[in-house]
Amino acid sequence: MKQSFILSALVCALTVPFAVQAQTKATAAEATAMVKKGVAFIKTNGKDKGFAEISNKGGQFNDRDLYLTVYGIDGTVLAHGANGKMVGKNLIDLKDIDGKEFVKERVELAKSKGTFWQDYKFTNPVSKKIEPKSMYCEKLDDAVVCGGIYK
Repeated sequence: MKQSFILSALVCALTVPFAVQAQTKATAAEATAMVKKGVAFIKTNGKDKGFAEISNKGGQFNDRDLYLTVYGIDGTVLAHGANGKMVGKNLIDLKDIDGKEFVKERVELAKSKGTFWQDYKFTNPVSKKIEPKSMYCEKLDDAVVCGGIYK
């Protein structure tokens, strides 16, 4: 009995960290679903209420390392779920650690494709480390709504 308890405890101790890690990072399906939910929310409630809810860190569009951002087609941040200080700033020339102009690329992809995935590197708000990120985006009128996953 004691041996089986120790074995069970050991198995739990070894598997719990992996389960916690899996729960910490959002999936591509979750990012896609959140963007679609955000687009629907904006369409139903209007841009002002939609952008405010997306920028609300405690709101429905912020889950673990997954949050939404909205950019105007000119590169201006209209809503940001992880950093409200970005709202109103034009980031069209912003580059990631590798020099990739990801905001410029994002708005160009929005104009040409409408719906897309984009890869770049960005600071994960959970780990506080620069990590590879894939962003799912959908164009909505003169804006692009995005949510991403860290790899």
